[in-house]
Amino acid sequence: MTSVPRLVIAAPSSGSGKTTVATGLMAAFAARGLAVSPHKVGPDYIDPGYHALATRRVGRNLDAYMCGPELIGPLFAQGAHGCDIAVVEGVMGMYDGAAGEGELASTAQVAKLLRAPVVLVVDASSQSRSVAALVHGFVSWDPEVRVGGVILNKVASDRHEGLLREALESVGVPVLGALRRAPQVDTPSRHLGLVPVAERRAEAVDAVAAMAAQVSDGCDLGALVALARSAGALSCAAWDAAEVLASPTHDHPTRSAEKRGPVVAVAGGEAFTFSYAEHTELLTAAGAEVVTFDPLRDEQLPDGTRGLVIGGGFPEVYAEQLSANEPLRKTVAALAETGAPVAAECAGLLYLCRELDGRPMCGVLDATARMSERLSLGYRDAVAVSDSVLAVAGTRMRGHEFHRTVVEPGSGAAPAWGVRSPHRRVEGFVQQGVHASYLHTHWASEPGVARRFVERCRTS
Repeated sequence: MTSVPRLVIAAPSSGSGKTTVATGLMAAFAARGLAVSPHKVGPDYIDPGYHALATRRVGRNLDAYMCGPELIGPLFAQGAHGCDIAVVEGVMGMYDGAAGEGELASTAQVAKLLRAPVVLVVDASSQSRSVAALVHGFVSWDPEVRVGGVILNKVASDRHEGLLREALESVGVPVLGALRRAPQVDTPSRHLGLVPVAERRAEAVDAVAAMAAQVSDGCDLGALVALARSAGALSCAAWDAAEVLASPTHDHPTRSAEKRGPVVAVAGGEAFTFSYAEHTELLTAAGAEVVTFDPLRDEQLPDGTRGLVIGGGFPEVYAEQLSANEPLRKTVAALAETGAPVAAECAGLLYLCRELDGRPMCGVLDATARMSERLSLGYRDAVAVSDSVLAVAGTRMRGHEFHRTVVEPGSGAAPAWGVRSPHRRVEGFVQQGVHASYLHTHWASEPGVARRFVERCRTS
């Protein structure tokens, strides 16, 4: 059971200002001495980095497509344990979710699963009285979604704000804030969205402080806290990696008797910023000693490395630096050659190729990678088509694909996944102990993945 006060920050569409408001609220609440639990709807890796700066707590994702609706409450409860308030940033427009799946993975669905009131952030820059029709539509579309207030964003002047507030009186939803246009809170973007915090930490700290100041000045924080306290209690136990792996629904108990588990090296630094906190927690619960390293700077893997996890990020931005670190590239290749478990997603896949945009990479896979104009984006249904260090053939998982690169395979590897959406195809590589793929997955949906990986680390 959890009764942590909570708010879901939603919007009619992307670009309305959800990240500014959500991050600003988190930082403003934290500045007032509240322990704030930050969450993000959907598969996004970048926004949680800004949330973590605002709250000094790990930003966690709530993805009803990849993890299933049944895990939204438990994952939320885990992150919010011991906190005074939780802020959940939505994704896209409030009712937008997985394509062709109704409300699945939408902000609206997550708000209902969390029994949380919604604050609707509206970009009011090009409207006045029409704002009432817009808000009325979002409030009435699904009666199970409780919109408890509106924050007006990009308001031009006091007169503009007055017109907007007057129009919204007829809707019956309180205006809890009005924010002026503020270029200093903008965060730079590139081909896959915002630039991650790890790449601009000093500037990001300043941006988060500006967001907090803007929200503090323009919003009724007391009313927002009161609204958060109106959230209904959740009757679910918090998700716990150790408990999940000890569950009788999984085939083998976690080995915890060993004094020191196998070292699993996890790539970090500016080039590899995409990861879910639950992955590390599951690896640790499965008995691994998780050590982070930076492929841009570290010339060797951590001492005693028995397994390697390379998540997503922007290796194309850092291709020259990654390529220049030849000692580490050779070390990674040598580890893979021994048959040690290596799990790579998206950016990790590119790093394992022979080359990326003509620059030498690790050469673990007989494949080349290059940037492309085409964006591959969306949720994916997948089934493992080859036995690997992560899963046995036939294991079904859901994931997310998000990249502007193309990998041209050579020979010598079996495919990792059979992907059923948007069209049937095979994807990825399974070779010795290597599992490399474009597919981002959330291991909380299939905890046995972590157990299998760590067991292979012990025996390889």
